[in-house]
Formats: sequence, structure tokens, C-alpha cells
Amino acid sequence: MPPAERSIAENRGPALATGLLDRKAIAAVNAAKILRLDNVRRDYAWGSRTAIPALLGEPPSDAPQAELWMGAHPRAPSRVRTEDGEVPLDAWIARDPEATLGGDVAARFEGKLPFLFKILAAEQPLSIQAHPGASLARAGFERENRAGVALDAPDRCYADPYAKCEMIHALTPFRALNRFRAPEEIAERFACFGASEVAREFEALRRDGKAGLEPFIGGLLSLDAASRGELLARARWWAEGDGAATEEGRLLLELEATHPGDVGILAPLFLHIVDLAPGEAMFLPPGELHAYVSGLGLELMASSDNVLRGGLTSKHVDVPELIAALAWRAGPVEILRAELAPDGRMRCETEAAEFELSCLDTHESGDARIAPDHGVEILLCTDGACDLVVAGQETLHVARGDSLFVPASAPDYRVEGRAVLYAASVPKA
Repeated sequence: MPPAERSIAENRGPALATGLLDRKAIAAVNAAKILRLDNVRRDYAWGSRTAIPALLGEPPSDAPQAELWMGAHPRAPSRVRTEDGEVPLDAWIARDPEATLGGDVAARFEGKLPFLFKILAAEQPLSIQAHPGASLARAGFERENRAGVALDAPDRCYADPYAKCEMIHALTPFRALNRFRAPEEIAERFACFGASEVAREFEALRRDGKAGLEPFIGGLLSLDAASRGELLARARWWAEGDGAATEEGRLLLELEATHPGDVGILAPLFLHIVDLAPGEAMFLPPGELHAYVSGLGLELMASSDNVLRGGLTSKHVDVPELIAALAWRAGPVEILRAELAPDGRMRCETEAAEFELSCLDTHESGDARIAPDHGVEILLCTDGACDLVVAGQETLHVARGDSLFVPASAPDYRVEGRAVLYAASVPKA
């Protein structure tokens, strides 16, 4: 009999001690166990052959590995290793949402894990994109369902009815594009080589400021092939000449090398270039236009797969739907840095209700205790090794690249050893 079941049996008398545990008690014990995860990797073309394997202690892969998903998203759920074999995490949670997620989280998020935790490795730029808010996601998902658009159709915009916000935490130097520059700044950059193909929208931007962003971006993304080619040719001429001394010009040429002819290569002129140092993070609420350019990071997001693209992609771009989703924020991008929390972890707080990210580094202390009010968590070890000592459960040895599912009903546990553990969890309401 496993230690946890033996402990319950001994506390409930001779009948149970003989192994006659009632099924409800066994189920409760199982639901409280911390379990190892086996995760799904995504081999998108923009990924790296070395970054994720190196983090997991593996040799380089034959194909690009772009993302490793840790969570219960139905398109690629992690699998938990139980005594009865491997079980998809979404199915495991569905057996007892209150025990695995906690009563409050189960009630707030319809019995589902509300976040998806990823390792993201970008060797080439991802598409320029934004994610919808709640009302747009729900309406768009229902509309496409009524129209009979298959969930895997290439021109489908909404994969589910949920809003999506996210954050990216850099493990290596990480470059991204995010949020609109100030309108006058955009106008100044485009004026360097002329923008006659969007002259009317350009004047609106100059005249109306922030209110001119929508017609300018809409016009830019809707250019016909001939006008787009002429505009990009002049932008390339500028980037190779006067623009060669600027960060924007150099990045424009880098983007053109991977996406020739795509109007998205102009993004450095209207979006901020953001360089995150290891340990820094950035939060993206719904409606934020952005693209990840390069680097290895931890991405934590609401568990939705809704993506509305705007460039740097061969996939479907629905300009009106993207325009409807954008929040038109302009101005500086806030860089997030973790702060020490009372539980001893470094915590990065955002406005998201679905997730928060924290980090526990025991290299100096050699151990730490996690209190029983930890809530549901997914743990990822990115450095070192340690033992998780859990009451009523065999000690779990954790090394670099290992990940674990910690149910809300799990007791307090100790971390013994020198390691770095990241935790994705749900903030308290």
C-alpha cells in the first residue's frame, strides 16, 4: 500500500488498515498527490533545434522545437504519471476539480485549469499578432460555429470562446515588438522614405494623433500587392542607407530576410522594440499588438488558443477582425521585475486573473518550505536539482527540465537541495 493510503488507513482503524479503504478516501488521496508531467512539444518552423533540448538536458533535435506546453489545454494536454499509468491532465482534473484546482478556482473557471505554461524558443520571429478580449472571443467563436467553419480550418480566427492575456519571462536575452509607438514618432519614421501608398491614412495619423492609429494601421495592412511592393522597396532603401545606423532599420532588414514582401517587416517603425534581460518580463493584455523576435523564455497565458495575425506569417490574416480586437494603446512598454514575496519566492504580479509566475531559488539556502495554502501549481526546474519532500508521499527527485503538477489539496512540502523552480499558479481572488 502506498505511504499516503497506509497513513489514512492507520488513522481510520483496523478495518481500513487491512486495505479495505473506501473508494472516496483513495480518490481524495490520489487527487492530493504531486505528480510528474510529460509535456507536448510543438515543432513550429520559427523554433530552435538547441534551446529547449539544452534546457531539458538533451542533445539538439533534428527539427525545430518552438514550444513545450505544460498544462491542460485540450489541444495538447500534459500527461500526469499516476500509479495507473499516464493520464491527460485535463482528464485528471475533471475527475475532481475541487481537489485538484481548489474550490475557488474550480468555481471561477468552470472546473478547468485557467492557465497554460510554456517554454518558448524563438530562433526566427513569430507572427505579428493580438489576442481578443472576452466579448469578441465569445461572439467570434459562436459566429464561426454557426457558419460551419471547421475548428482546424486555415481561415478560422477563433479556436475557443475565451479571452487571452499572456506574459513572457526571459531566460536568455529576449527581443520582442510590442505596443504602438507615439503617433508623432510613427509619422516621423515613415516620413524618412515617404508613405504615398497610405497618404490619406498618414495624414490622419499626423492630424488626429492616437485616433489616427486605426485608419493608418488598417490602410497599411490592406495595401494591394503593387502598392505594398513599392512601399517596402523604399523602406528597404532607407534601411540600407540612413536607417542602417538605427535599431529600427537593422531589425527591418532582419525581418525582411525571413519574410520578404510581408508588410509586417515595417513593424519596428510603428511598434516598440523591447529587449528583455534574463529575469525581466513583459505582460500583454488582450488587444496588444506584438511579436516575439528571438530568445528563450517562459510564456504564461490564459488557456486560450485565439490568435489574430497581422503580418510576418504565411497564415490567414483577417484585417477587419484584427482591427476590431486591438486596444490601440500607445506609449512606453512596462518592464516587469520580480519582487520578493512573504513566502520566500520572487513573484511577478500582473493584472491577470488566470495566472501568476513566481520563482524559488534555493542555491544559497539549500532548502525551503512551501505552505499548504499554495494553491494549484505547475512547477518547472530550470537549474540544479532538489528533492520535494511531501507528507504521505514518496520523495520526488527533481532535476533541470523536470516539471510537476501540484494540486491545491496537496499538503505543504519542502524543497531540499539547490535548484531554481518556477511556479505557474492562480492568484487569489
